[in-house]
Amino acid sequence: MQQFISRLFKKLLKSWSWILLIVGAIVVKWVSLYPSWIEQNYTYGIYPVIAKVQRFLLGWIPFSIGDIFYLFLILILIFRVVKFFRLLIQRKLNRFYFAAALQQLIFLILFVYVFFNLLWGLNYNRQGIAQQLNLNVQKYTTQDLDTLVNILHSHLNNQAAFITKENRDSFHRKSPLFAGAAQAFATGAPQYNFLTYKPKSVKPSLFSYLGNYLGFQGYYNPFSGEAQVNTFTPQSLHPFVATHEIAHQLGYAKENEANFVGFLACRTHPSPVFKYSVYFDMYNYASRELARRDTALYRNYHQSLHKQVTDDIEEYRTYLRKYRNPIETVVNWGYGHFLKVNNQPSGFETYSEVVAWLIAYYKKYGKEVI
Repeated sequence: MQQFISRLFKKLLKSWSWILLIVGAIVVKWVSLYPSWIEQNYTYGIYPVIAKVQRFLLGWIPFSIGDIFYLFLILILIFRVVKFFRLLIQRKLNRFYFAAALQQLIFLILFVYVFFNLLWGLNYNRQGIAQQLNLNVQKYTTQDLDTLVNILHSHLNNQAAFITKENRDSFHRKSPLFAGAAQAFATGAPQYNFLTYKPKSVKPSLFSYLGNYLGFQGYYNPFSGEAQVNTFTPQSLHPFVATHEIAHQLGYAKENEANFVGFLACRTHPSPVFKYSVYFDMYNYASRELARRDTALYRNYHQSLHKQVTDDIEEYRTYLRKYRNPIETVVNWGYGHFLKVNNQPSGFETYSEVVAWLIAYYKKYGKEVI
């Protein structure tokens, strides 16, 4: 392992590699200043080709190649840390070691930065779905929020009446769940062609159980083009999480936009399980914001929820309490800063900003579109 890593870095750390990465980093930063260029030439030009090739090559494999890649990186990191402490104990560390280590670290950061952006990350700087749907997303009033919660509350209760153990369990196995998520986009594509999704590549995360402690429900791997879902979370979340990750695959990098695209896909799904999942998620985002502004209004809605909904809310809260730990707090803090660096100034709260998108959407096209 040590010889392999040493040979790998020697091949990479050549002058031409440095020049290419530095130039690439400058170009990426410069291009990110022009959202309209990215929208036209990257999001609808270069990126779809990259994404389809990735999904064509790896989508048929039942397990996540991206997760294996991450595991390999973790093993390398562990190896390097162990080697560092061994040399520290043996008193063999010197300035040449630290200079080489710093050089490798800078090279790795540049490499990840350039390829992350070229393979997907530039989508953080696109014009996005506001431009596609001609939405005017603004600050909203409590009355606007109350209207949205009322609509979501009604839809959620209606769909809850159709939820049974049998139809929910039909998506408990991973293959039907992921096929159902792809079907959501196939159903929505005739109305919105940007929902077209082929080929598919949604998989269970190999780190699902660990994800309960780290606080993730799903994630997209830009280096492999795979969407991963944490299948150890409550079942009520799975359908919407899967469609959220597919939205990332389609180039909607920002979390509020991925939530909104997932909503557009799920709301027309033939299965009540998928419809329920998206309304459950959207209602939770909107009602939490309403609770901050008007506790009495929130309580009125909460008290009139269908029993299926209250049971699922309690199950989700129990799940969060069970796995709450200090590491999750640190991970969320780090991820929040990652989002801020990538054009999402609200950090972790960006997920909740889907509420503003929903309000802008019904104001533009009418309440019946929710």
